[in-house]
Amino acid sequence: MIYLTCVPVLGISAQWLAWRLRLPSILLLLGFGILLGQAITPTAVIKALSSGEAHTSVRQEQDDEGMLPAVNDDGSPYHPPEPIAESHHGEIDVNELLLPLVSFCVAIILFEGGLTLRFSELKEAGSATFRLCTIGAGVTWVLSTIAVYYVADFGSWNLAALVGAFMVVTGPTVVIPLLRHIHPSKKMGSIAKWEGIIIDPIGAVLAVLVFEFIRNYNQEEPFISVIMALLITIITGLVIAWISSRLLLLFTRKYWIPDYLHGVVFLAVALGTFGVSNLIQEESGLLTVTVLGILLVNQKEVSIHHIIEFKEHLGVFLISSLFIVLGSNFDLAQIPEVGWQGLGFLAVMIIIVRPASVFISTIKSDLSFREKIFLSFLAPRGIVAAAVASVFALELGQVTGMDMDPALVAKIVPLTFILIVGTVAVYGLGAAPLARILGLSETNPQGILFAGADQWARDLAVALQQTGHNVLMLDTSFNNWSQCRMVGIPAECASVLSDYVQEELDLSGIGRVLAVTPNDEVNALTMQEFSSIFGRQNIYRISPWDYKKGRRSSEGGHAAGRWICHPQITHNLMRQQVRDGGAFKVTRISEEFTYEQFIERNGPNCILFFTVDSNNNLNINTVENPLKVKAGDTIVAFVPGSELGFDPNVVEEHLTK
Repeated sequence: MIYLTCVPVLGISAQWLAWRLRLPSILLLLGFGILLGQAITPTAVIKALSSGEAHTSVRQEQDDEGMLPAVNDDGSPYHPPEPIAESHHGEIDVNELLLPLVSFCVAIILFEGGLTLRFSELKEAGSATFRLCTIGAGVTWVLSTIAVYYVADFGSWNLAALVGAFMVVTGPTVVIPLLRHIHPSKKMGSIAKWEGIIIDPIGAVLAVLVFEFIRNYNQEEPFISVIMALLITIITGLVIAWISSRLLLLFTRKYWIPDYLHGVVFLAVALGTFGVSNLIQEESGLLTVTVLGILLVNQKEVSIHHIIEFKEHLGVFLISSLFIVLGSNFDLAQIPEVGWQGLGFLAVMIIIVRPASVFISTIKSDLSFREKIFLSFLAPRGIVAAAVASVFALELGQVTGMDMDPALVAKIVPLTFILIVGTVAVYGLGAAPLARILGLSETNPQGILFAGADQWARDLAVALQQTGHNVLMLDTSFNNWSQCRMVGIPAECASVLSDYVQEELDLSGIGRVLAVTPNDEVNALTMQEFSSIFGRQNIYRISPWDYKKGRRSSEGGHAAGRWICHPQITHNLMRQQVRDGGAFKVTRISEEFTYEQFIERNGPNCILFFTVDSNNNLNINTVENPLKVKAGDTIVAFVPGSELGFDPNVVEEHLTK
């Protein structure tokens, strides 16, 4: 019970701590898992639960008290079941108990990953992604095989080829958290995400094919068994995924599934297809769930946004828990089994294998040299590599006639774990700084997405541009869009609530949303739609006209986000003030010219919108957290054209309720 409690608690704690410290979450997850493993391991927990000591003591007490022995319904003597997952020596094989659970969790994560892969992203990332997942995977396999044979000193080409096959995988369990930390450009993010998710089933299937070839090597035509396994895997994955997706869409479109069951039904179907596929062909389930997710997210028949959100939350929970289990299940005493050879192998994989894979596979592609460098140092291994390594270590130990050295087989898991820890540490700490140096990311994007482009909002955007910050305006009005273009403001003529904005628009450098449309209901919906992308703390809006009505207002009292400036500063008020001659001013505050002097010169009704501190951090004035201007700040303030009728620097408590 203690272990089961610690796993989710430590996992989510690591995620939160990583967010607060702005560190890659997978680093802390592995660290917490290893620390937990020093106190208690899943091996010890499962052995304690499976020992049967408690049942034995109960039966002994019953016999001592002269009670009748337990019997079955038909009157025959009851015999307790044999202990599960025992090895040939009578010891419990913990891996055989953990691997099915881990495999199901990986299937859910890959399904959730597939739900993020939109075909629209392939317009600029498709060519590079295809090359990396085909040519790049082949190069990685060949070079990894050579590294395993020579550097890790396996001394067996068959075993080296098998280990090199599952070294191809990276996986969403590590790539997605890293991308969330790095904030790369849209193109680099799409390529890394597609490769990280697609390469998982490719690597797992490749390992199965190599294993089939090794197992049937002494037969007349081993290539036939490999080709048949490949065909069965592809056909099984595509057919089952297509049939399952059509059935899910049919049941959803016909309203045969109640809304509250949508998430769990989709989850159950994904797990069912995973299990059925694996029964037909080993490791084909990973391909099935990935394709199922891709088919569902790219259809236009029914909306599945609520299902995607549910899967995202579940994915974060599972990734957190799996890495804690992975770290706690590894015995640090196994590391000396691979010794310095393991560290040498890690260095070769990072310095030689990955860069060679990227540069060879992307020859004559549209990727720039800087983009190739970034991708060359983004290939962390995760839970999928560990699971596949454990599966084949078990298979090699149980299959006879393959002439595998047990000592070499025993090195597979510790070598894989060293690769996981090493790549997570190196890429986790180095990828974000490298992306910033190459100009491919912003760790803390300061730009603002404006929902609405009326005259006063355009003036505010121009003032913000003067401080050096990015802006992007969205409006359905062609006139407002054309006015933005005339004054040099980046703009799109589209609804802020459209799929186009969230799926295709490049939001690089944008970290916040400011809803300032004339429609208060649209502003409220904008906050709800974008809170899952930017976080509630980065969603802002102009106050609604009916702010005094509380729960009866257009916002309903529960919309995500923050109100800017003052509750009485509404869209209609700002529009009228601009018509009356009001204007935005960008002013540098110093010891010589204080904010009080600015107010004295421009009048007490000045409305403070933004401040930019000496580190170029943009701060937004909100109702619940009014800004304090200090020397060294640059302010963006509005000087009204007529009397406001209230003090914009004083927020009465009853106005915020």
